[in-house]
Amino acid sequence: MSATRLQSQSRALFLAMFLTIPFVLYASSVGAEPWIRYGMPLAMGSCCLIGFISLIKDRNASGSPDLARQFIAEATFFSATICGLVSIWCVLSYVNAPDDMKLFYPFTLAMGSLTTIYTLATIRLAAILNIIIGIMPITIIMLLSGDPLAWSAAGSLIMVTTFLYRLITQQNDQFIHMLVLQNDMSELAHTDPLTGLFNRRVLAENLARQIEEEDPERTFTVALLDLDAFKPVNDEFGHAVGDQLLVEVAQRLRQTCGDNGIVARMGGDEFAILLSPDSTISDTACADHLLAALVPPCVVQEHIIRVRASIGIATWPVDGKTANSLLEAADKQLYAVKNYTAKAQVFVSKKAEKLRSTTG
Repeated sequence: MSATRLQSQSRALFLAMFLTIPFVLYASSVGAEPWIRYGMPLAMGSCCLIGFISLIKDRNASGSPDLARQFIAEATFFSATICGLVSIWCVLSYVNAPDDMKLFYPFTLAMGSLTTIYTLATIRLAAILNIIIGIMPITIIMLLSGDPLAWSAAGSLIMVTTFLYRLITQQNDQFIHMLVLQNDMSELAHTDPLTGLFNRRVLAENLARQIEEEDPERTFTVALLDLDAFKPVNDEFGHAVGDQLLVEVAQRLRQTCGDNGIVARMGGDEFAILLSPDSTISDTACADHLLAALVPPCVVQEHIIRVRASIGIATWPVDGKTANSLLEAADKQLYAVKNYTAKAQVFVSKKAEKLRSTTG
C-alpha cells in the first residue's frame, strides 16, 4: 500500500518540481557561479524529468512484497539525491545572494521540501532523510547568520518541520494500525477462530473456483470428516480439553494435506478437505491418508485420547458437477459410513455379550 500510494503521488510531485525549474533559473542568485545558477537547477530538472518518465508507465510496485521493497528503496535513494542537489543549490545561492534576495531561497526550498516530505509520509526513512538533508543545513546557516529576520524564518521552518514530522509519525502509526485491523477482520471473515482453519466461506469460494476451470482430466476430491464419539470427550474431560483436541486434529489434517489441499472447519467436530488436482493424495487413497493422520493418540492436558473419525469422499465430476452436489454426495457417504460403523459396533457388542454368557 505504501508503494502504491508513493508511485501515484510521485508522478505529480516530479512533474510539479520540473515545472518550477524555469522560475528557479529566472530568480537564480546573480552573484553565484554559473554552475550554481544554471548547472544545478538543470541537473535538478533532469532528475525530476527522469523520475516522471520512469513513473508514467505503471511499474506494478504493489505486485509483490519484493517489488514494493525495491521500489521504496529506489524512491528513498532517488528522493534523497534530488533533495541533496536542491539543498546544496539553496545553501550556495543563499550565501552568494544580496541581502534583499537571501530569504527567497530558503522559502523556495521549504515549499519544495515540505511537499516532498508529505508525499513520502508513508515511507518514514525517506521523509526523515529529506528533513535532514533538505531542511537542516539551510536552517543552521540562517541561525548562524546573525540576521534577526533569518532567525525568525529559521524558527518558523523549525516549527513547521517539527509539526510535519509529528504528523508523519502519527500517520505511519495509524497506517500500520489500519493494516493490522484489516488483517484481523480478514482473518475473522475467512478463518475459524478456534482452530485457525478456513471456514465454510473460503471452502465454497475455492470449490467454486475449481469447478469453473472445467477440466475433466484434472479431477479433484472433496472429503467430509466427522469425529466419532466426540461428545463423550467433552462430557468426561470438559470443553477446554475438547477444544484443544479439535486444534490438534486440525493441525494433523493440515499437515497431511500440505500445500495442495484446503482444510476447513464446517462446525462442531466436522471438517472438510478440498484436494486440488495437483495433490499427491489420490481420491482412492484420500480416506486412508486422513485417517492415518489421526491414528496416533492425542495427549491433551495429560489425557491420552484416541481419535476415531468417519469420512465421506466425493470426486469431481464423477460424483457431482456442482458444489452442492459434491458436498451432498460426500455427506451421504459420510453418514453411510457412520451408520455402518454404528451397526458394526452393536454387532460386536452383542457377540461379546453372548460370548461372555456362554463362557459363564
